[in-house]
Order: sequence, then C-alpha cells, then structure tokens
Amino acid sequence: MQIIGIRTLPIKPGDDITATILNAARDQKVEVEDGDILAIASKAVAIARGRIVDLSLIKPSAKAKSLGRKFDLQPEYVELIIREADKVYGGVRKALLTLKNSILTPNSGVDRKNAPRNSVALWPENPHLTAEQIRTEILEKTHKHLGILIVDSRITPLRMGTVGIALGVAGFEPVRDCRSGKDIYGKSVFITRHCVADDLSSAAHMIMGETNERTPAVLIKGASVKMTESFDTNVLNIPVEECLYMGVLITSSRKQESAALNF
Repeated sequence: MQIIGIRTLPIKPGDDITATILNAARDQKVEVEDGDILAIASKAVAIARGRIVDLSLIKPSAKAKSLGRKFDLQPEYVELIIREADKVYGGVRKALLTLKNSILTPNSGVDRKNAPRNSVALWPENPHLTAEQIRTEILEKTHKHLGILIVDSRITPLRMGTVGIALGVAGFEPVRDCRSGKDIYGKSVFITRHCVADDLSSAAHMIMGETNERTPAVLIKGASVKMTESFDTNVLNIPVEECLYMGVLITSSRKQESAALNF
C-alpha cells in the first residue's frame, strides 16, 4: 500500500476543494487511478465550505459561561460547542466530552487549530454526503472511480495523543465484517468487525500531521477495500448502550445514582 501526501497552499473559504487537490496532485506528478482512496482533512473541507465562525460574534449563554469557568474555556467557544453537540457529558481542563453525529469527540469537533485568529472551524455538514459529492466531482473531472475519506483526529480512552477517524466515507465499504471467518487456529470469530475506514484515516493522518504541514490530502493506493457505489452509513456507528466504553460507564453511573437515592 502506498500513502502519498498532496501539499497545497492554505485552503480559503469558497475554494473549490476538489479542483485544488486535483491540480496540486497533477503539479506534484501524483496520478489518480481507479480504486485509489483520497483522504481529505475535515478542516480543509470545512474552511472551503465556509464552516468558520468568528468568536467575537457569539453571545455566550449562562450555561456556556458556567462551563467555561469550570473547565477553563472561553465562554464563546463553549457556546459553539454546546450548539454543535448532540450531548455534553462533562469535561477536563480545556476540553469537553461530547457526542456529535454518533461520535464521541472532544468539543463537538469545534477546533481553533489552523483556523483564522479568534475564529474556529466546525465539522463539515453531513460529512458522508459531502464525501459523496466530492467523489462524484472527481469522477466527472477525471473519469476515475475513487473512494473518499473525510478525516479528522480523535483521542482514544487512556491513550496519549491523537489518531485519525473517518467522519465521511464514500465509494468503498468502510467496515469489514469478520464474524463469518475463523482465526489461524480454526476458531470461529464471533464479534470482530474491522473498521478499515478508521485504519486508513489514521494512515492518512500520519502524513497530514497536526500543525503546519499543509498536506490536506493524501492519496492511498493499493488499499485492501471493496469499492462500492453505495452503503449504509450507519454501519460505522453502534448504539450507546452497545458500546463497551459508554455502555459500561452509563450502567455504572445509573447504579451509583440508584444506590445514592436508596441510601
């Protein structure tokens, strides 16, 4: 498998992200071929599509001010986090734990990094649809059938540092179901599913970096994926009660609350 970074000038609001990446690939003599996976940084997509907010225009609510004091966060920033979140669970200094688009993520994906001064970038709206639109645009411009990933970074429980996560996917099946297979000893596999979309996102994230690399796109060649025109995007998510981390924590919290009430 080959992983090729595509450098561009800084992406600006209103830029044609597809044309920008294809032109940069051509200039860098990177050939786009059928079956390739093009991973694009979510921040680049968000900026191109105007998902930038000037914090000076945000009026924080009382709740935002309270959370800001508690977790040492700018109240205007917290207000945007609350607006973007499906649920806010709590936090630590400088970060809130939120649920957004069925993804457990810090700060609802609202990010200061690589956004203009006193501004923040939001996640792209409807990332799977956005990925499909980009896939269609590339097909029209190049006549090549690509898979598309919109990539952001995430943190993993009890692990230091960020890894990649697929916010949006198009053109290939993002999860491989291993439950009908057997391991090397012939034992049946009962629960394992392989999220190839997140694995590829982490590979791309390694090249994109987290600071001033200016590599918003990565072309992945030779990935072991099944190309497809459509799939159920819900396959990437599981209900909260079936999640090992969230299911256990919520059950434990409910038991503690019940015990306190019965004391």
